[in-house]
Amino acid sequence: MIAAPEIPTDFTLLQESETHFSSDTDFEDIEGKNQKQGKGKTCKKGKKGPAEKGKSGNGGGKPGGPNRMNGHHQQNGVENMMLFEVVKMGKSAMQSVVDDWIESYKHDRDIALLDLINFFIQCSGCKGVVTAEMFRHMQNSEIIRKMTEEFDEDSGDYPLTMAGPQWKKFKSSFCEFIGVLVRQCQYSIIYDEYMMDTVISLLTGLSDSQVRAFRHTSTLAAMKLMTALVNVALNLSINMDNTQRQYEAERNKIIGKRANDRLELLLQKRKELQENQDEIENMMNAIFKGVFVHRYRDAIAEIRAICIEEIGIWMKMYSDAFLNDSYLKYVGWTMHDKQGEVRLKCLTALQGLYYNKELNSKLELFTSRFKDRIVSMTLDKEYDVAVQAIKLLTLVLQSSEEVLTAEDCENVYHLVYSAHRPVAVAAGEFLYKKLFSRRDPEDDGILKRRGRQSPNANLVKTLVFFFLESELHEHAAYLVDSMWDCATDLLKDWECMNSLLLEEPLNGEEPLTDRQESALIEIMLCTIRQAAECHPPVGRGTGKRVLTAKEKKTQLDDRTKITELFAVALPQLLAKYSVDAEKVTNLLQLPQYFDLEIYTTGRLEKHLDALLRQIRDIVEKHTDIDVLEACSKTYHALCNEEFTIFNRVDIARSQLIDELADKFNRLLEDFLQEGEEPDEDDAYQVLSTLKRITAFHNAHDLSRWDLFGCNYKLLKTGIENGDMPEQIVIHALQCTHYVILWQLAKITESSSTKEDLLRLKKQMRVFCQICQHYLTNVNTAVKEQAFTILCDVLMIFSHQIMTGGRDMLEPLVYTPDSSLQSELLSFILDHVFIDQDDDNNSADGQQDDEASKIEALHKRRNLLAAFCKLIVYTVVEMNTAADIFKQYMKYYNDYGDIIKETMSKTRQIDKIQCAKTLILSLQQLFNEMIQENGYNFDRSSPTFSGIKELARRFALTFGLDQLKTREAIAMLHKDGIEFAFKEPNPQGESHPPLNLAFLDILSEFSSKLLRQDKRTVYVYLEKFMTFQMSLRREDVWLPLMSYRNSLLAGGDDDTMSVISGISSRGSTVRNKKTKPATGKRKVPEAEESSSSDSMWLNREQTMHTPVMMQTPQLTSTIMREPKRLRPEESYMGVYPMQPEHHQAPLDYKQQEEAARQQQERAAMNYVKLRTNLQHAIRRGTSLMEDDEEPIVEDVMMSSEGRIEDLNEGMDFDTMDIDLPPSKNRRERMELKPDFFDPASIMDESPFLTLCSWYKITLEITSCSKPAEDSTTRLPGNLGQLGGIWKTVMYFFTALLQREPVLVMGERSLKYCFKCKSIYFVPVGLCFSSNESD
Repeated sequence: MIAAPEIPTDFTLLQESETHFSSDTDFEDIEGKNQKQGKGKTCKKGKKGPAEKGKSGNGGGKPGGPNRMNGHHQQNGVENMMLFEVVKMGKSAMQSVVDDWIESYKHDRDIALLDLINFFIQCSGCKGVVTAEMFRHMQNSEIIRKMTEEFDEDSGDYPLTMAGPQWKKFKSSFCEFIGVLVRQCQYSIIYDEYMMDTVISLLTGLSDSQVRAFRHTSTLAAMKLMTALVNVALNLSINMDNTQRQYEAERNKIIGKRANDRLELLLQKRKELQENQDEIENMMNAIFKGVFVHRYRDAIAEIRAICIEEIGIWMKMYSDAFLNDSYLKYVGWTMHDKQGEVRLKCLTALQGLYYNKELNSKLELFTSRFKDRIVSMTLDKEYDVAVQAIKLLTLVLQSSEEVLTAEDCENVYHLVYSAHRPVAVAAGEFLYKKLFSRRDPEDDGILKRRGRQSPNANLVKTLVFFFLESELHEHAAYLVDSMWDCATDLLKDWECMNSLLLEEPLNGEEPLTDRQESALIEIMLCTIRQAAECHPPVGRGTGKRVLTAKEKKTQLDDRTKITELFAVALPQLLAKYSVDAEKVTNLLQLPQYFDLEIYTTGRLEKHLDALLRQIRDIVEKHTDIDVLEACSKTYHALCNEEFTIFNRVDIARSQLIDELADKFNRLLEDFLQEGEEPDEDDAYQVLSTLKRITAFHNAHDLSRWDLFGCNYKLLKTGIENGDMPEQIVIHALQCTHYVILWQLAKITESSSTKEDLLRLKKQMRVFCQICQHYLTNVNTAVKEQAFTILCDVLMIFSHQIMTGGRDMLEPLVYTPDSSLQSELLSFILDHVFIDQDDDNNSADGQQDDEASKIEALHKRRNLLAAFCKLIVYTVVEMNTAADIFKQYMKYYNDYGDIIKETMSKTRQIDKIQCAKTLILSLQQLFNEMIQENGYNFDRSSPTFSGIKELARRFALTFGLDQLKTREAIAMLHKDGIEFAFKEPNPQGESHPPLNLAFLDILSEFSSKLLRQDKRTVYVYLEKFMTFQMSLRREDVWLPLMSYRNSLLAGGDDDTMSVISGISSRGSTVRNKKTKPATGKRKVPEAEESSSSDSMWLNREQTMHTPVMMQTPQLTSTIMREPKRLRPEESYMGVYPMQPEHHQAPLDYKQQEEAARQQQERAAMNYVKLRTNLQHAIRRGTSLMEDDEEPIVEDVMMSSEGRIEDLNEGMDFDTMDIDLPPSKNRRERMELKPDFFDPASIMDESPFLTLCSWYKITLEITSCSKPAEDSTTRLPGNLGQLGGIWKTVMYFFTALLQREPVLVMGERSLKYCFKCKSIYFVPVGLCFSSNESD
């Protein structure tokens, strides 16, 4: 095993005495192939030291000297990237390019190597260039560090990852260049101990870089270099073996014929080959340990995949050296990689090894160790990986059947039923290799036998046995499709299948059981369908593809073969299995795939007549719906006017329908006679005949038999008497539905008279009334049938019927009235939104197992989907969807996808109406809760929490684009507010409205409002509020407070949440995230007004830098000219300060003296600094002009006048959102307290006035020397800088208080009302805060 020590970036290759690999990975029998041309022991050049670089070769005096390479000019020792450009363009003559480089190397190897080094640097996407000076005097690690500094990683793209036509072939050209370079240098240059040393050292260093582009490109180059060296080593090994044989042959000659000089030459040649082999091994070992061992577990999946792909090539190419457990372990370990592309490379690498059976003995230990992992990868989440894992197991199976156990094989068998076709096809090939590819020796004598005695007979039985044992009887089409590519001859042997069904078993042969015959017929039908349609079954593949000419010819040949065989055999099969409904249903589908022309050209009319007789007999014998529909489809397939057999089949069909219609009319007349009780036999006869007619009416136009009248009479009698058997009603409804649809189709396809339209309109409306009556039937099956047909009819005869230029059908448009809509909705609520245990109508007394539950759920989903379709296409009012939407959470697992899709479609039709429907559904749930629990319910109850969660889910469905849903969300809030205040409390205004708790639910939608719309909605809310309501703080008023807070959070600006934490009514609730640091303390207003100077002194002595504030970068920001604040607009500080530690209080005199000294120091320093600061103010006045995005947007309403203007346009019925959306809005971080007192916000906010009107300069002065040269500012928007933004928050509060509030390290935040600037100055340089304008 090769160890993996860290290789220095600029390593020295092992000396000759150390050329062998480490002991646990020694190459055995290392051999070579090609003899070195013109290279002896004396030809080797020792490796130069750094001082010797640039002095080798021919020097700079020759034409190929330092300033020229391949005739191209070099400037300042920088090469012209010729190699990179050639590889980039993908030149096909790569060998000539390499030959030119070799010629340059022979003239001056330093210049040529510099060219090659810059080639690798350039291929990594680096714009830096290695100069000759750097190459001579810098180590590789230093060069790489220098290139890393010059690397531009902004884009993240580099040649190996770039898209576009010019980069499409870059990777292949790059790899080809390296391979050609080594191949052309393999006889001389690679052994000079200079070129390969330099290249390997560079690539090893680059592969360890933190820059992905360097690491990726160098790893690919190193791995391709290793592959090329492996090929050289293989050639040397072969050449050494040949030389050794020649030497042995010459030495074994008798002394007289032995040529001693030849022996000496062969001995010398073998020695040279051995030396070269040792050097190549040394290089490979260096690359393996220096690059592969580290990069096969790189963080980048592409790099790991490169390593695994190449080691697979090495093991396959040079198996004697690399195919051992020391190298295989890396592939085995990497099969657990988290990235699919890496796992895929592992499997493809192993496939190349297992494909060669000669290598199986070397893979035994690996197979036993990692077999379970390979089997588990057949279920990989990446389909490509699963496919390759199955293919690998197929190769393992072919190499040795004993390796895979029965359990391993079964894990692959079931994948033939996978919905992903490539996985299923791979599993089908595995199944075929395991069970169907082996032949017994005695089968060789019966290869030419056909039918039951053919060799495929046993294989067909095996296929049937497998299908039955898999217990997936409904997936025969998937099984056939899985094996279609690998077992085509077996699956198309229909003659054998037909013989197994019709012929008697041979002596000693066991006959097929009834279950096996059914399975064989199903498989035979699937193979015929696959051959005739030439596309996978439903659920596999993306649809029908265009067939090639060869495939079309095969399809025609198969259809001909199928028709010729089964046109004769099908009547016999139907006669044999005529009483078996399952078998007959499958057999009757075969004529759909016939080439009907062959009935005429092949003179097979008598077999057609036999088929029609058998179908007629089956119709008379069976009442099963599936069998009757299969007969109807068969008649439809045979009644094709394009073929000459049409008349023959049409006559047979008409005779059959005539008999059925006459029989039905005769039975119905007896059945509906007044005064007589219909017996069961009569009811059965009527039902069986009605079933047959209904099944045929589905596929055939039976309008000439006028079936509407008799069915109407039957249904009307059922309504009047109420004792009609349910099955008769169900099929009568269905048959009448077909009558109306066929009449509509006839009117649509051909020109019709007004009388036809009126007759159809009358029949349709009468039928709808009948169906509406049956919606209240006591039998659930009847109600479900009536509901389904009603939904279909309403959908077909809706306004959609006129689309496509069919305006003449306008008289047929039918809109359901409110009573019908109500009944349809009631049916849904009573029969769909029920618990699984309550639905005992689907099982019909059968065992309530999982299958029946799934079937019942499927039926209920179809009923709900039918009604939701009426909502989506506006056939019924959209507000009826409220009763559907409110079930979203409760029945999410069963119908969540249907309800969510309905929401999405209705929102596309009418956003506002959809929003009103959503809020209506929440109001209905709220009213239901009130009826259940009364108005004094617990807001923490599961019922109320469920409604809130439903509201949250509804809010999520509006998406992220608030502009698109702006009006809808506003209307939703309007309806919600009106509902909350709709019912006043009978106990008076001091008590909350009865529905006030609904505002807690409504607050879930506040986050979907735009900021300016939040203010508008808040104003609308205030119209419903009284002054007393705004003062209430009891628990019963919490929904109102919570809703107001949700509207005020971020309602005006990013700073809204900060200032709204201040309440003019004394609110002190505060968010823990914005809790002030311990270094701040709150200053009472009296102390603030009486002794500001002493406060400054105390703060200087006791305050420390707040935890949340860091000393920001120096900055300067100018705002607009300030407007004087009114006294009543001033606020207390948002961030009250608490002392970190207490000191003994000073007496009054000490305080007065400290204040006087403080004032004197401030006056002195003010004189010194004013000039510099004013200069800084002037210097920073233009910052805001270049700022693309102001901190405060103009759309914010900050004056009472604008609010009053908005209020004038508001009333309780409408809410207009007239504020334009901001064009330069940016999402910013907001500080959100738990509770705001919004009353102060709704007044003219001094904070917003400050943002809008004040022109503020923020200057920062060094604490050591507050001079002009130390006053610095940062350009840019403060809103983009987190730390500075927090600073400005503090500054606004300080401005409102007209006092400094903060100590930042050894700097204080000061504001001077003379020059309207705020300063960070040393603690001792404080300004007097009473010098205001």
